[in-house]
Amino acid sequence: MFERLLRGLLIGLLLAASGWAEAQAVKAVRLWPGPDYTRVTIELSEVPVYQHFLLDNPKRLVLDLEGVKPDAALSGIGAQVSADAPLLANIRAGLNRPGVTRLVFDLKAAIEPRVFALTPTGEYSHRLVLDMYPQAAAKNTPVIKSAPPPVTAFSYAPPEGFKRTVTVALDAGHGGEDPGARGAKGSYEKDITLSVARRVKAQLDRVEGMRAVLVRDGDYFIPLHKRVEKARNAQADLFVSIHADAFMKPDARGSSVFALSESGATSAAASWLAKKENDADLVGGVNVDHDNPDVKIILIDLSQTQTIRDSLRLARMVLEEIGSVNNLHKPYVEQAGFAVLKAPDIPSILVETAFISNPEEEKRLNDGDYQEKLAAAVVAGVRRYFAQNPPLAPRKLARSP
Repeated sequence: MFERLLRGLLIGLLLAASGWAEAQAVKAVRLWPGPDYTRVTIELSEVPVYQHFLLDNPKRLVLDLEGVKPDAALSGIGAQVSADAPLLANIRAGLNRPGVTRLVFDLKAAIEPRVFALTPTGEYSHRLVLDMYPQAAAKNTPVIKSAPPPVTAFSYAPPEGFKRTVTVALDAGHGGEDPGARGAKGSYEKDITLSVARRVKAQLDRVEGMRAVLVRDGDYFIPLHKRVEKARNAQADLFVSIHADAFMKPDARGSSVFALSESGATSAAASWLAKKENDADLVGGVNVDHDNPDVKIILIDLSQTQTIRDSLRLARMVLEEIGSVNNLHKPYVEQAGFAVLKAPDIPSILVETAFISNPEEEKRLNDGDYQEKLAAAVVAGVRRYFAQNPPLAPRKLARSP
């Protein structure tokens, strides 16, 4: 504690003597309220020097930034807090002492904060991340909310002996700090994937005997392994991850469907894409002290062999249906080591709806009618899979938080 105070005093004296000439710049401040936690990201020009602590009566989180000016980017952060934010009531910023800017987060409930720094990656510079978890839920794995009861509009004719409602987890790729690929006209992959996922859910919920849950239902970041955990906690029978990626060449086009590979990728492009998607945690920002993937979940291989076979069956059916909506990038299912497909007990596929880097396909991806057709193709593939592979064992539905 004494060392921190001494360090802050020395920084303050130096900055005061130089008229803040050496203070580092705050490049951006971003707020991402989500259902499981709230994230605040402060992007800086240099490595952050900071300390934080909690206060009661009223509940507050205090963050001291050393060598940082209380400039416009910080002072305007309170305007990002909406009235319906789950954890934050307000954020205030100001000069606390020479050379130290203090941010005070007024809280609506008790939290467990996790504060960590990230090194530069992609388009981002140094970042300081504050993840605020509700105190009661901080040590528990988040659970997806139960979907509303399906409204029967049509049936997929379950075979005789079919015993229960099946659950499909829909994973809208990227989100929050991780925008995914960007189109030539400025479209973000994270926005398109969420829109398509919501349309797939709406159509699945109208099928008798089926229900869908959204792994991400807003603009916030979820680490890859947490997406797998959320699907397993929802007792999902299938996991469908939806993407709209980019490639180095703008003329790349067509839809693709991927399954997990136990060995190498089926093509150089598949290998490149898997690495790019697996790097999402670097972009979005994962606190490795708290969010290390569970090795038992990620690396189980014996039970995963059959799961991959089922995933390939599902992928082929979805690929055939999507082929009636868009040209296919490859006429067969590809495989690669996607981290998000590594649930050992849930057949999982990754759907590349189209190339957002292709101007023509970017335009189509932003069209509501086209999104509906893509969603209908995914639903048709899922219905075909369950018609041939009905899960008969009883399974508990996802719990509500």
